[in-house]
Amino acid sequence: MSATSQPRVTVADLTAPGRTTVMGIVNVTEDSFSDGGKWLHVDQAVAHAHELVRLGADIIDVGAESTRPGATRVAAELEAQRVRPVVEQLHADGIRTSVDTMRAATALAAAEAGVDMINDVSGGLADPDMYTVMAETKLPVCLMHWRADRFESASGVADHGGDVVRDVHNVLAQLTGNAIASGVDPGQIVVDPGLGFAKTAEDNWALLNALPEFVAGDFPVLVGASRKRFLIGIRANRGLEHGPVDADPATAAVTALSAHLGAWCVRVHEVAPSRDAVDVAAAWKHGNTGR
Repeated sequence: MSATSQPRVTVADLTAPGRTTVMGIVNVTEDSFSDGGKWLHVDQAVAHAHELVRLGADIIDVGAESTRPGATRVAAELEAQRVRPVVEQLHADGIRTSVDTMRAATALAAAEAGVDMINDVSGGLADPDMYTVMAETKLPVCLMHWRADRFESASGVADHGGDVVRDVHNVLAQLTGNAIASGVDPGQIVVDPGLGFAKTAEDNWALLNALPEFVAGDFPVLVGASRKRFLIGIRANRGLEHGPVDADPATAAVTALSAHLGAWCVRVHEVAPSRDAVDVAAAWKHGNTGR
C-alpha cells in the first residue's frame, strides 16, 4: 500500500443515500455465539453474503475470530487464511466488505484482497501496528469502545467510573486521537460505543439512551446490538423462549430507533427486518407518503 496514494474508498462511499447503512455479518468461524460454523467454508460464506445483499445489506462484515463471552483467540495465520479468500471473492463480485479484526496483519491481508473498511473492536489497542496499517491503507476504519486487560472475550464487566456514557465518550476520544496522530484521516473514522463488550445490560441501555449525544459528535456512529445478551433478556424477562435468534425482533427495534436518531450504520445478523426498519425510519423522516 502506498502512503501517498488517494483512498480507493471513503466513508461517504459506504454511506447509504438518505438512510442508515446496513452491515450484514458473515462469521467465518466455528465459534460465533450466534451462527458458529454455518459459514466456515469460503463457498458457504460467499453465498451467505450474496443472500444478505439480496435482502438489503449495503456492506458485509467478514470476521474469522469470535469475541463471544468465553472465546479464545485463533492463530493469526488461520484468521487471515479464513478472511482473505472471502473478501477477495466478494470484492470481485462487486460487494462492499469490512473486515472484523484486531490484528494488523489480518487487516492488511484483507486490504490487499480488496476490503473496503477495517472494523477493530479493540479500537486499535490490541495490536501496536494497527493504527499504522489503518493510516497506510487509507481505508475507512471503525473504532470501538472496549475496556479490557486482554482483548479476547467480551465477557466480564469493566469499571466505567460510575458513568458509562462519559467513559465511552472519553475513551472514543482517546482512540480517535490515537488514530489521527498515527496518520488516519479524521474523515475516514467511524466510532462504535461497543454494546455488549464488558458492559452490563444497564450500561447498554444507558448508551442507547445517549445515542443522540454520540450522533451529534464529530464522527459517524455504528450501532452493533444484534442478538446480544441484553436483547435476549427482553424475552427472557417475560419467561418466553429465548436465545440469540429469538432476539432478532428486538434487534430490529433497536435498528429502527437507531436509524431514527441518526446512526450511520447498524451491524446485524438478520438483514431483512433491519433493512425494513431503516427504510421505515427514512420514509418517516422524509414524510414519504406516496401522495
